[in-house]
Amino acid sequence: MNAVTILRVVLIAWTAVFAVYLIMDCVKHKEDFNGEKMIPLALIGCITNFLDTLGIGSFATTQAGFKFTQSSPDETMPGTLNVGDTIPVVTEAVLFFGLIEIAPLTLVGMIAAATIGAVIGAGIVSKWPVKQVRIALGCALVALAIVMACRLLGVGPFGAQGTLTALTGIKLVIGIVINFILGALMTIGVGLYAPCMALCGALGMNISAAFPIMMGSCAFLMPSAGLKFIKEGKYDRKASVMLTVFGVIGVFIAYFIVKSLPLTILTWVIIVVMLFTSVTFFRDASRS
Repeated sequence: MNAVTILRVVLIAWTAVFAVYLIMDCVKHKEDFNGEKMIPLALIGCITNFLDTLGIGSFATTQAGFKFTQSSPDETMPGTLNVGDTIPVVTEAVLFFGLIEIAPLTLVGMIAAATIGAVIGAGIVSKWPVKQVRIALGCALVALAIVMACRLLGVGPFGAQGTLTALTGIKLVIGIVINFILGALMTIGVGLYAPCMALCGALGMNISAAFPIMMGSCAFLMPSAGLKFIKEGKYDRKASVMLTVFGVIGVFIAYFIVKSLPLTILTWVIIVVMLFTSVTFFRDASRS
């Protein structure tokens, strides 16, 4: 078996373990599943993971959706994002691993780094009080909005594109170290997609190579971090299940039916929404 096939097998097996653990926890706390906010949660799961498959990312849009519909509490939002979007993102990774041939050491090294970073980060974030979570989420949205705007404008490394499909020497070390940091930041709600795509471009990689790297990184780190959040009970079970089920539907719609959209205007709209949502997080934190 080649490296991509091995990654797919390992990822599916690890996600199955995560899924069993999630189901057992949800069954144990079945009282959490009432009929409130089911439609907003279903729409959020489908739309955000639809956009995720097209490369925009789902964390920022999900945070905005939760905040505007008041469908999931702030204090459990980091855990809900990591648990609820795990299986949709794994689905994306399995589909995108074969998009472009990438050197195994580059692909596996960057994925492993992000996963380790997330496991360390989840153990810390799951113990944070609600005020600290709100401040972290607000900062995360502002940072990601800036990165996305720079990427659209081609500012600095964010507009860089190259032809490499393998990293060696100091470039490989830089890629692994920064992806470790991005994996840790995932646990506070900073989406990995836009920064990882900027990283790949800045290192001279073919921009298509960012898709299997960023989706693979998230797919491996999210079950690992998600298990930490489940163990601590710091996630919204109902919201997570709705994100999972309808998120997978959104992934398949984007991948098999839509495939691509003119996303520039939509991305600018999302950036504005992210900034507005960050203000609400900061406002609520000041009232905590």
